[in-house]
Amino acid sequence: MAPHSRPRRLAIAALTAVLAVLIAACAPAHPNSIFHNHTEFNREIGYLFDILIWLGSFVFVFVEGILLITLIKFHKRDGQPAPQQTHGNTKLEILWTAIPALILAVIAVPTVRTIFKTEAPAPQGALQVTVTGHQWWWQFDYPEYGITTANELYLPIGRTVNFTLQTADVLHSFWIPGLGGKRDLISNHTNYLWFTPDSVGDDVFNGFCAEFCGTSHANMRFKAFTVKPAEFAAWVRHQQQPAVSLIPDTTKAKAAKTPATKGAAAAAQVAQAAPATESFVSFPRADIPAYAVPETPIPAGLTFDQSLKGDPIEGEKVITSMTSQCLACHAIKGNPMMQGVVGPNLTHVATRSTIAGGIYPNDVQHLELWIKNARIMKPGVLMYTFGKGQMDPQTGKLSTYGTLTDQQIADIVAYLQTLK
Repeated sequence: MAPHSRPRRLAIAALTAVLAVLIAACAPAHPNSIFHNHTEFNREIGYLFDILIWLGSFVFVFVEGILLITLIKFHKRDGQPAPQQTHGNTKLEILWTAIPALILAVIAVPTVRTIFKTEAPAPQGALQVTVTGHQWWWQFDYPEYGITTANELYLPIGRTVNFTLQTADVLHSFWIPGLGGKRDLISNHTNYLWFTPDSVGDDVFNGFCAEFCGTSHANMRFKAFTVKPAEFAAWVRHQQQPAVSLIPDTTKAKAAKTPATKGAAAAAQVAQAAPATESFVSFPRADIPAYAVPETPIPAGLTFDQSLKGDPIEGEKVITSMTSQCLACHAIKGNPMMQGVVGPNLTHVATRSTIAGGIYPNDVQHLELWIKNARIMKPGVLMYTFGKGQMDPQTGKLSTYGTLTDQQIADIVAYLQTLK
C-alpha cells in the first residue's frame, strides 16, 4: 500500500485545488474584472486573451503530455539496459524549432492588430477628459465644458471618451478594470486612452492607480459613473454653475447677529443661495452598489465632538480666511477668495460620494475627521493637520497649523455640505 499512498495524496490535493478554483470562478459578481465587455477596448483585450489562453493551454497540455509519456515509457527498469540516446536528429530539431515559431506567428498577428487598434487616435467628436494624477488623488477636467472635479468621473453611455493622461508629480497609472485601460501617467509626457461605454447601463465602476506611487498608492482610488446622455448633460449644466456665497450682506448683518434668529437666517441664506434644481445632479447614492462604497475604518484615537452643530455661514467665513489655510490649496468657482490649485476643486464637493481619494464616504463625520487630522486618516497625504492640539504623524510633533477648534471645523463642514 505504501507505494500507492503518495500518488493518491497528490491526486486528492490536486483535485481539491481544482475544485477551489472552479468554485471561485462561479462567484456571481466580479466588479473589478476586465472581462465585462462594456467597451470596445475590453472586447479587444478579451479577444486577445482568449487566443493566448487557448493556445497556451494547448501548448501546456501537449508538452506535458509528451513529458509524461517519456517518463513512463523510458524510466529506468530493473534488469533492463538504459534507453538508447539520440544525438543530432535534424528532422526533430527542425520540428521543435518550427512549431514554436508557428505558434509565435499566430500570437503575433492578433497582438499587433490589437496594439494598433487601441493605440490609434480617438474618433472625431469624442468627449475630451484630462486626467491628472496627484499624490494621492485624481483630478478630472472637461475642457469643452469648463468643468473641474476630483475622484469622480462621469461618462455618457454610447459616446467615445478620449482621456489625456498626465501627472503632477510621480508616475501613476489610470485603470478602470470594468471599462478599459490601464495606461500610465508619465512625468513630462502625455499619454492617451479612449473607449466607448456602449454596452452598459447606469452603473458605477471602481478605478485605481495601478503604478506604485508612494505611501498611499493603495489609497488612490476613484469612481466612474456611466449615465444616460440626458443625465450627463444635466450633470454638466449643474457642474458649470458657480457656488454662491452664503455670507449675508451688510443690510442683513444685524438680523444675523441676533442669537434667536441666527440659525433661521443661516437656513434662509442657504435656501436663497441654492442653485437651480436639475433633473439629474449626481448619481443617486442609494443606487451605488456595495462594492463601490468605501469601508476604510476610522483610525483609532481620532475623535470629534459629535454634539456640535455647524453654521454654514460661519464656515464660509472660516474657510475663506487665512486662519484656515484652505484658500491656499483649494478652489471654489464663484468664490474669489478660493483660487488654489494644489488640492481638489471643492465647487460641488457635496455632490460627490467619497472624499480623500475615494477611501472614505462623503458625510459629515468623515469630513470633520478629515479636516481635523487628514494625515492620520490617510498616511503621507500633503494636506496639513488643522485640528487644534493635534499631533502631526509625519513630524511626530504638535501641528503648527492646528488652529481650528471642533466648532470651527463643524462650521466648515456645514458650509461644504451646501456646495451641491
